[in-house]
Amino acid sequence: MSPAAIGGLGAGALFVLLFLRVPVWAALTLVGFVGDAALSGWTSSLAVAGLTPFDSASTYELSVIPLFVFMGEVASQTRLSSDLFVASRVMLAGLRGGLSVATLAASACFGAVCGSSVATAATMTRIALPEMRKAGYDDGLATGSLAAGGSLGILIPPSIILVIYAAIAEQSVPKLFAAALFPGLVLTALYIMVALIIARFIPEYAPTQARATLKERLAALRGPWQFIALFVVTIGGIYAGIFSPTEAAAIGAFGAVLLGALGRRITWDQLFESISNSVIVSCVLFIIIIGAKLFSYFMVQTQLPAMLAVAANDFNLHGVAVMALIIVAYIVMGCFLEGIGMVLITVPVFLPIVTKFGYDPVWFAVIVVIVVELGLIHPPVGMNLFIIQAQAPDIKLTSIYRGIIPFLLAPLILIVILFVFPDLALWLPKVLYR
Repeated sequence: MSPAAIGGLGAGALFVLLFLRVPVWAALTLVGFVGDAALSGWTSSLAVAGLTPFDSASTYELSVIPLFVFMGEVASQTRLSSDLFVASRVMLAGLRGGLSVATLAASACFGAVCGSSVATAATMTRIALPEMRKAGYDDGLATGSLAAGGSLGILIPPSIILVIYAAIAEQSVPKLFAAALFPGLVLTALYIMVALIIARFIPEYAPTQARATLKERLAALRGPWQFIALFVVTIGGIYAGIFSPTEAAAIGAFGAVLLGALGRRITWDQLFESISNSVIVSCVLFIIIIGAKLFSYFMVQTQLPAMLAVAANDFNLHGVAVMALIIVAYIVMGCFLEGIGMVLITVPVFLPIVTKFGYDPVWFAVIVVIVVELGLIHPPVGMNLFIIQAQAPDIKLTSIYRGIIPFLLAPLILIVILFVFPDLALWLPKVLYR
């Protein structure tokens, strides 16, 4: 059997295992290990399996993951996210749909520190959902805003998925962070437009609240200054070239703990809980990364990605058509795969094809994160939808599905914008990192 045929068989076996609900890390490891043994023999496969865990765990670029995870955990424990929502709510009081817009804006800001979509959705649901329901908001609009806002956590820097993409694609983390900034802001604006349009045409979904006084607005602005300072120091330091991503993450984690301690917002128990949660999340991520490295090595050995690129060329497919097929594949995979698993499985296969057709790997990273976001919020099995439903079990899942559907237009529009104006993602990296 040819290497390409073995590669195709391995890819098919991987998806069968995933459909059977085998954990992503186990499926990746098993297929990568057995596939490599079929190509190079058991001795070579055992050697690769022995070296890969150490190589993955000792990669300096990936040390940013536990640090950013810890920073997000501490930010959640110290109620910085609550300050963001309160400030946004007061500033937008009097605007129809203002609570929905406040939720999206606070989610975008919290995601900018947290870097995790699931953590952002879970945190903001606890804070914003009771407020929106108390104000008489429709359950669909409320949960749709929370799910969409949560998904911003993996696009607006710092993004854990972008760090993982950088490790797989051998790209610069600061460049990827710079590339994602403007698309993240545009996507936030598109989500806000969707919320305002719904509130405008279906006013009973979003009752208007009384306007806040100038004194109340000024008082509300005092709350989020710590959060803004944390973001400016960490992400601003990366863009300015003062810190590496790992250094920025370490400073951000320390800063979050320091602000929590100075403001008496965090107890020793909460600090230990943040450390424990960070260790668990990071270990799960690294186990998946190790499995993905084995699978990626197997795919490289089969030369299947190169053959797929040649086949697309032979069929005279235009680059846009190839990208459209890849995007559709991501959306379909989002029905049964979580985001990080999707990136780890697909990037080793798709990236050589994308670059063969002349697309920039930095630009492709932003596209990948956007379609992964779609997977997190589109029915029937979007992760963010279930996170929200788990915290509000009295809300019917059908209401959550109904609420998120209008918001699905925003990332699709952004993808079209990125095809027409690729410099939306590429301009800032070019300016900062010539």
